[in-house]
Order: sequence, then structure tokens, then C-alpha cells
Amino acid sequence: MFKRKALPWLLACASAAALADTYPQRPITLVVGFPPGGGADAVARIVTDKMGKVLGQPIVVDNKPGAGTTLASEAVARAPADGYTLLLGSANIYGSDQLLYKSARYDGVKNFTPITRWSSAPMLLAVKKDFPAQDVRAVVQEARKAPEKLSYSSSGAGVVTHLAALSFSQAVNAKLMHVPFKGGAPSIQAVAAGDVDMTFGTPPSVLPMAQAGKLRVLAVTTAQRSPLFPDVPGMRESGVDNFDFTFWFGLFGPAGLPPEVSKRLYQASVEALKDPDVRARLEKQGNQALPSASMEEFRAWALQEGKRSKELTSSSGANLQ
Repeated sequence: MFKRKALPWLLACASAAALADTYPQRPITLVVGFPPGGGADAVARIVTDKMGKVLGQPIVVDNKPGAGTTLASEAVARAPADGYTLLLGSANIYGSDQLLYKSARYDGVKNFTPITRWSSAPMLLAVKKDFPAQDVRAVVQEARKAPEKLSYSSSGAGVVTHLAALSFSQAVNAKLMHVPFKGGAPSIQAVAAGDVDMTFGTPPSVLPMAQAGKLRVLAVTTAQRSPLFPDVPGMRESGVDNFDFTFWFGLFGPAGLPPEVSKRLYQASVEALKDPDVRARLEKQGNQALPSASMEEFRAWALQEGKRSKELTSSSGANLQ
């Protein structure tokens, strides 16, 4: 009797061990909710280049922009839980998406398997090159003087570039006009062209335009100066004491991802993010490689970040689309 009862358990263990030994057997797809050329795309391609070598299979980046990354998230939420369709995600999947988009029918807790954080970085407050304000204090003064006159671009309603601006607006008690785009690249290009006054952009999106003299960087979005940008003032020295904002990207799979597959992906991510070349390439783009200490730690941390993001979105009064 004991042997009969033990047989299913033994078979399950053998199957799990076999899965861990054989995964992956074909290319993996990483879905990114932004077009090529932006900050998320840069992180995705740098990490997957090394991670694919660790796993012994290529990881193909599938850019699926639109609806504030919800199209990408929806695609992964509905994908088979076999480890071959993954998501480069962030805090917005845990509630902000549902507040902002009627089409977002997934639940961050129920429909995704969090695996690990990949990167963290400050954002950059950048303005068009002929913008009259020379520092953040002047921007705040102008915004308070004429509510919603100053415009800012984002890579979509509800995503990190939008939430950073909302958080800043609340911190300085001023209203700005939001101009959303489908991705970081067109958002930055709008500022460089002078069509929009400013943006809270990711470093990979902002830096090339700034280096080319097409826009100006006024500050990083962290309270203190960032070691990644030692020559750029932080918010505290720029006169904004209650604002400290960073953004991050992490790896997620569909719900029900086999533990052995999740563990393999976690280990491969950590190995890739410890690689000196990967770290250097990320830092060149303004990102810090920051893998989570464990899958459990990432899940708890991501849920907390998601709660904060949802509260910010709710308090902003942003409209459902």
C-alpha cells in the first residue's frame, strides 16, 4: 500500500528533475511592452544576450508596445506556463494597469510568476534645449505660476515615465500637462523637437539626445546625486526635498510556471547580471544590475512596489482609457 501511494510522488519528482535538466529545449521569447530604442528595450537586449548563452538557447526580444505595456502583459498572462514566453515587467502590473486601462483584464498576483529583478536606475528630468528654465527650481516656479501650461511627455499613461511625473507634480504641488506616446524613443524625440517642454525619461532614452545637444538634463529623480551620473544634481539640492524616484525592470512568467523552470530562469538571470561586461553595458545605459536575493524576496518586494504604484496612480486622478 505504501509503495502504491508513494508512486505518484516519485513520478512527479522524477518528472520535475527531468524538466530541470532539459529546459530550455528551444528559443525563449521575452515580451517587452515598448518599441525598440527605449530604456526597457536596452535592458532586455543586454541581459538576454548573456542569459541566452547561459541557458544554451537564444532569447528573442518581442517588442509589443501599446496601451501602456498592457498589450505585452496580456500576451504573457495568456501564454502557456512552460517558460518559453516571459515578460520584462515592472510595478504597474500590480494594479496601475487596471486603474488606467479597461482592456487590462489580468491580475498581477494571480496571472504572473515573479522571478527576479534585473535592473534599477534613476530617471532624468530633461527639457527642450531652448527651455527658459535653467534648473528645477525655475521649472517649479513656472509650473505653479501657470497650471498645466508646461507639458511633459511619457512613454504611455500609467508606465514609469508617467508615474515619475505624477509623483513630482504632487511633491511640488504643481499641475503639468501630460502628453503620452507609445514608447520612450518617440517621447524623447518630442522633447528634442521642441513639441513638448520636458520629460522624466529613462537614461538610455535621454542620454543620446542630451549628448547630441538636442535637450538638456536638469536633475536625476533621486534625492541625492547618483553615482551613475555624478555631475547631475539630485532633487534635494535642486530644492525638492520630498521626491525620490527610481524605476526597475524584472523578469516575470505566466502564472503556474513550474518551480524548476522558475529556478532555472532565476539562476540564469543572476549569472548573467553578475557578468562584468553585462554590468558595464547596463551602467553605460544608466542602469544598475540588481538581481534579487531570491525569488521569494523579489515577489514580496514587487508586491510592495506595486501597491505604491497603484496608490500613486489612484491619487493622481488619471483617467481610465
